Amino acid sequence: MPDASVPQEHVDALLSRAAAGDQAAFTGVYDALCDAVMGLACRILRDAAQAEEVTQDVMIEVWRTADRFRPERGSAKAWVLTLAHRRTVDRVRAAQASADREQRAGVLGADRAFDEVAEAVEAHDERRRLHRCLRRLERPQRVPLVLAYYQGMTCLEVAASLSTPEGTVKSRMRKGLKQLRACLEGHS
Repeated sequence: MPDASVPQEHVDALLSRAAAGDQAAFTGVYDALCDAVMGLACRILRDAAQAEEVTQDVMIEVWRTADRFRPERGSAKAWVLTLAHRRTVDRVRAAQASADREQRAGVLGADRAFDEVAEAVEAHDERRRLHRCLRRLERPQRVPLVLAYYQGMTCLEVAASLSTPEGTVKSRMRKGLKQLRACLEGHS
């Protein structure tokens, strides 16, 4: 359970240790700041599922780039929330750009066939079901799948970013894919 009562100096020290590769220290950073990142993302995005994705992306970025943290410039919390704010705003901008493209395409392709519209609706429904099923996976199965499919990482890169043996990552991904398939087929 995240602990908001952890002194900021302690979190700063934990992040500095995490920069040196200390996984236990990163766990402390995660526990201390994950709720704050999620709260910020929820306030901006107003969508819990997207906020979870942003939170996960941000915390992975914190693990990867912890060596860029400079305590003399500010607290660990401020640094992490800055990363979260940037990532969340990027998500909003990407969604707006996508909506703008769709609107332009709609104006240009106003004469498109009914089947194309039906297919687009079906694809959107499938994406929504996939995201719902992904949220139901346990974290050890969900994180490698998200990194591989949404971040475009190879199994080896996923293993390196999670500091987990490649075989373990592959096993978790297989298990996660089986669970996803069962979940998606259950909604058919």
